Amino acid sequence: MTRKDNLLNPIRSVFPVCIVLILSTCCSDFPCCQASEVGPEKCIVWGPGLDPKVVLPVRYFIIQAVNSAGENFTLSPGKDSFRVKIASLSQKEHVRIHVPLPLDRGDGSFLMRYRLYGSILKGLKVEVLHRDSHIAKSPYTLQGPVYHEYCDCPEHDVPTWQSIMQCPAEEPQIQRDFNAFPSIDLQRLLQEVPRRFSNRGGLIHYTVINNQVYRRSLGKYTDFKMFSDEMLLSLTRKVRLPDVEFYINVGDWPMETRKADDDPGPVPIISWCGSTDTRDIILPTYDITHSTLETMRGVSNDLLSVQGNTGPPWANKTEQAFFRGRDSREERLHLVTLSKKKPELLDAGITGWFFFREREKDLGKANLVGFFDFFKYKYQVNVDGTVAAYRFPYLMLGNSLVLKQISPYYEHFYTHLKPGTHYIPVKRSLSDLIQKIEWAKENDAEAQAIAKAGQAIVRELVQPNRLYCYYYSVLQVIASWYCLYAMLANAKSAHILR
Repeated sequence: MTRKDNLLNPIRSVFPVCIVLILSTCCSDFPCCQASEVGPEKCIVWGPGLDPKVVLPVRYFIIQAVNSAGENFTLSPGKDSFRVKIASLSQKEHVRIHVPLPLDRGDGSFLMRYRLYGSILKGLKVEVLHRDSHIAKSPYTLQGPVYHEYCDCPEHDVPTWQSIMQCPAEEPQIQRDFNAFPSIDLQRLLQEVPRRFSNRGGLIHYTVINNQVYRRSLGKYTDFKMFSDEMLLSLTRKVRLPDVEFYINVGDWPMETRKADDDPGPVPIISWCGSTDTRDIILPTYDITHSTLETMRGVSNDLLSVQGNTGPPWANKTEQAFFRGRDSREERLHLVTLSKKKPELLDAGITGWFFFREREKDLGKANLVGFFDFFKYKYQVNVDGTVAAYRFPYLMLGNSLVLKQISPYYEHFYTHLKPGTHYIPVKRSLSDLIQKIEWAKENDAEAQAIAKAGQAIVRELVQPNRLYCYYYSVLQVIASWYCLYAMLANAKSAHILR
């Protein structure tokens, strides 16, 4: 054996081990180790965007990548794995269709969105391709008519519409909200609500008769009526609404503090946000509503786009908790103090000072961070603002673990979520936050499982079709209280929405 051989033998003996170590590390984070190539015929495509009868501002469907062995990918096979072509079945119909690339959700599934800018009578052809091969049952034919968002084409048969939209049989929050109101005196409502609440912010009176929306504004700050206006008009274009009359509070705080057994009892006011101390009836927040109506158009962060911008895979995220936001609650300032004490565990900063300006000198002002960049971090801290933090559903749709402050405030979907199963609860004082972050770091697999479970359930709960179903269900219950003749009289002095 030569001297050269003696020098190389140690390297030869170690080299195979090095290869194994490198490959095992790669396989935990990269799709190339997941078996193989995408099997086009094995892939699965489903969702409301393939049903011409489901009319939404933006239509969407899901693509699940499957390999040639019939196994679902659990990591991305590559963001450019699929492309979609959508066109009219008739060459005589020329309608603009916005068809972006599918959103890679990082878990082997892709979210495909498209927006119509006109109705199509003949129908649509939807082609879903991997490279140049059709996948699943592509091409899909959507027989017309296929209506766009602004087509005034309501379905008159409500059960048919609810079936098409796959509306749930019941919503726990709606049932809970209406327990305080087995019946209501309309005349009492119309007299008492303006007297008690018109000077407390933004109160809007709506009447719907023959699918026409009438509106009167009460109170000082009613600009946010644009969100309820837009949603009600969007609903009337899709389904025939019941004749109904109600008040919406477009301010931040819920209003009705009377309890169900008080005398006189509470009056029903609809609000974006609820609390354990109030009896308001809750609708999806103005933020969720606007996000749904303006997806792929008027907003950059919406409930669909965030699903394709969830940052690096879990193993590659920074092992810190993260927060950026305004100073709209004092606990947020405490969060920054904790961050200064434990910077290795928590990166928190205030980006705008308004409520506690005297504290800016001590705590400093943090630079703005793009929302999608939040998901570079493994753990997201959700702390109330003036009421519930409306970022919560967006954080849940990411692939980070959400640590949520226990709160008296809630949004319409919170009743479906379980602490410890879908997110990690944190005391209102934040006194156990550092302990919970340390637990997450020490129990990485369990923390990731909770993050995945939370993401999965919120994907279902905040789908656009669920939003429309929720709005309709609330109006349907209220409508069962009232007499049409009284509403006709009240609508005469109201503004008609077009």
